[in-house]
Amino acid sequence: MKAIDNFYFDKEEPIKSCLLVLKTIITDYNSEFESRWYYRLPCFMYKNQIFCYLWVDKKTQFPYIAIGKGVKINHPDLIQEKRTFTKLLMIDPNKDIPIEKIHSIFDMAMELYTKK
Repeated sequence: MKAIDNFYFDKEEPIKSCLLVLKTIITDYNSEFESRWYYRLPCFMYKNQIFCYLWVDKKTQFPYIAIGKGVKINHPDLIQEKRTFTKLLMIDPNKDIPIEKIHSIFDMAMELYTKK
């Protein structure tokens, strides 16, 4: 099994299912996204740039989507902490995944990748 597959399938439930659904939401958002194991992370690339990646917070054990170029996005649910490139959208694996919120944030992020 590849490292990227291990990332998802090595997790316990409900984190595993949550991550797999997030992966589907991300790849369904844009057919040009390429799922790639990059910097030991499951990344989603747009035109060879990191659009976002998935990870699990060590303290809360909540999965999150790290949004590339996220520091340029102003959204109340994005967390920056000490990051200089990404902001995080924490996902509670015990609740419904906020697909509309994810798409809204992705729409804002896409503008940063497509504007000239």
